[in-house]
Amino acid sequence: MALIDRRIGLLFGGFVLLLVIALARASYLGLFRAGALQHAAAVEQVARQPIPAARGTITDRNGVVLALSESADEVIADPYLIDKGDPLETARRLAPLLDLPASTVLARITKAGTGWWPVAYDVPAARGTQILDLHIDGISENPVEQRVYPRSTLAAQVLGWVGSSGNGLAGIEYQYNSVLQGMDGVRRVVSDERGQPISVTQLKPARPGKTIALTIDAPLQAEVQQVLAGVGAEYDPKAATAIVMNPDNGEILALANWPFVNANDISAAPEAATADMAVGFSYEPGSTFKAITVAGALQDGLVTPTTAIGVPSELNVDGYQITDAESHPDETLSVANILKVSSNIGADEIAQRMGPRSFDYWVHRFGFGRLTGVDLPGEQQGEVLHWWEYSPVSMFNLPFGQGESVTPIQMATAYSAIANGGVLRAPRIVKSVGGIATKAAAGTRIISSRTAYELRNMLRGVLGDGGTASGAWIHGYDLAGKTGTAQVVIDGHYSNSLFDSSFIGMVPASHPKLVVAVVVDRTTQYGGTIGGSAFQKIVGWAVPYFGINPCPGRCPASALDPDAEVTP
Repeated sequence: MALIDRRIGLLFGGFVLLLVIALARASYLGLFRAGALQHAAAVEQVARQPIPAARGTITDRNGVVLALSESADEVIADPYLIDKGDPLETARRLAPLLDLPASTVLARITKAGTGWWPVAYDVPAARGTQILDLHIDGISENPVEQRVYPRSTLAAQVLGWVGSSGNGLAGIEYQYNSVLQGMDGVRRVVSDERGQPISVTQLKPARPGKTIALTIDAPLQAEVQQVLAGVGAEYDPKAATAIVMNPDNGEILALANWPFVNANDISAAPEAATADMAVGFSYEPGSTFKAITVAGALQDGLVTPTTAIGVPSELNVDGYQITDAESHPDETLSVANILKVSSNIGADEIAQRMGPRSFDYWVHRFGFGRLTGVDLPGEQQGEVLHWWEYSPVSMFNLPFGQGESVTPIQMATAYSAIANGGVLRAPRIVKSVGGIATKAAAGTRIISSRTAYELRNMLRGVLGDGGTASGAWIHGYDLAGKTGTAQVVIDGHYSNSLFDSSFIGMVPASHPKLVVAVVVDRTTQYGGTIGGSAFQKIVGWAVPYFGINPCPGRCPASALDPDAEVTP
């Protein structure tokens, strides 16, 4: 028992001794070292700072860089320290390095009642080094990544842009933000009393984002944008878009929007121009939709290309008068010629053979009323009615593309199914991520290869003599396509002077390698004039570029041509 009491006493004495030592140390530091410690605290300031990860590069299909990140700095001022010196002289020294007026710099570095305050963002690293070399009290920097788009307007709405927080705000930058942004690192920075770093230690390295390669071909994209620039300059529409696709695999080779925006200075662009019209613009397709009507009737065996259809001079339905663009007497046209001259009444007569349920089936079978699945944000699904929602006039305006809304990407995708032999496939614009190829979506057969071939053969006639796009023909090449001119609805009524005009075509018609869709919003021109002309220019540039040869002999004009091939 005595032994236990002695051990407890020793343990208690030890604790008392440690407490005395601690108190002595505290007294020493407080009484004799206070000044030195206060000075050290003032002199050395330790901070943990993020090391921004390099955002992944975006390239075209051949490695042409479309977006990249460069090291930059955020310049920061401490107005308290600045005011101790000569603020005006400081502003004069910084202004040329920041490309800002001295008055602007002065206002930022003397911000009253603030602590550290940002003076400039995205300052190139070389400039940042020059600023640090000035050794100005109260001026410091944080490392950041600056997003740069070397080709400024090229595919800007597709690429999107990055906000000040480093996150993608639109386009591919937004859709693949988690892949592109990587993972930030951490560094330990020790600064002196003037805010100047005296020691930097990397605690965790940054991990860069992955590179994304798009399916877009940069030279083709540039040419398509040049064509749209010409459309804008000559016709002054509200907006325009163009899509070039490979129908065999759904790859988007070009996707352009006009007006253009500069991705390096997105704040300077009108908000409406920043939208990707190809996926986000809903419009009435007009006569380009007649190919869908005819496709369904062909597949159902209700008509053939040579089936004769009675086409009256006009139709009167529930108080509405339906006419064709060109006045004509009662006549008889083949299905092929109905497409060639783009007869509204002819399309209605074909649809009457189908009936509401069958027509509705084929509209949805071609993908309308739902998203295509393209890997771009902001896609709209358009609006199409189901047969049980039809009004008494629905079967007399829907078949020629009035009364439903679609998007340009939906139309290009539907025509790609016609071009590739009847397989509907989701369009794609990302070719690889981090060097690993993305997989093309499995397609769904929606019409037979023979139906697709017969339809392409009929669409040849649109570019032939007497067709609505005869001016878009390119000598020696096998082309097929369809014009569309839809009246724009203004204040609840169809305008007689403003149209959404379009053209969708393919080359070569026998085995298409390219599908080109052009849609122009609010123009006074018909689809054959404005859309057909743009199609002609795009295809005229693209066929030699992609090695697409002209017809070896005379190109077939339509299914009625006795020399035309008839076997799919």
